[in-house]
Amino acid sequence: MAQAFNIPPTMDLDEFLAWDAPGGGLWQLVDGEPRAMAPASLPHNAILGELTRLIGNHLAERGGPCVVVPTPGVIPRIRSDRNMRIPDLGVTCSETPLEGYALPDPVLLVEILSPSNAAETWANVWTYTTIPSLREILILRSSSVRAELLRRRPDGSWPEQPETISAGMLELDSIGFSGALTSIYRTTKFAAG
Repeated sequence: MAQAFNIPPTMDLDEFLAWDAPGGGLWQLVDGEPRAMAPASLPHNAILGELTRLIGNHLAERGGPCVVVPTPGVIPRIRSDRNMRIPDLGVTCSETPLEGYALPDPVLLVEILSPSNAAETWANVWTYTTIPSLREILILRSSSVRAELLRRRPDGSWPEQPETISAGMLELDSIGFSGALTSIYRTTKFAAG
């Protein structure tokens, strides 16, 4: 039997961060509305694990302040007092120590797109483009080997459509990363295909 939770209809960021969310899962704040996030599928988590490892190893080898963080809170510039979104992965190169709930000055954010959450994920992606420090947004499919990459232009604008990558190398200029796209899918059923 499902348990009913008393969830406030709206709240600001400070209320959200002080709130004891029910159920123990991930929640994000979307325009003042707390929203539960469904548990991720095993392929989703396998892709997230591989990418976290690959990027983490790359950043460790390079040295410097950049760190990779799974499921970080990020605050968009627009309506920052009413939003905290939760991408699947974030990288910051900020000298600011990691503490609190929001990833400081992310340069790369990653979303893993499942068929069931496509609309919500793309809404988050376009919201991320308001973060001044952000240079790239990577969207990975969980149902096939495919990536979509949005890269901020030198003039600060974003392209209207992402670059689609379905084979070959994935280049992330924001962190100097280059690797075979298929390596991210190593532990999924798509690895052999």
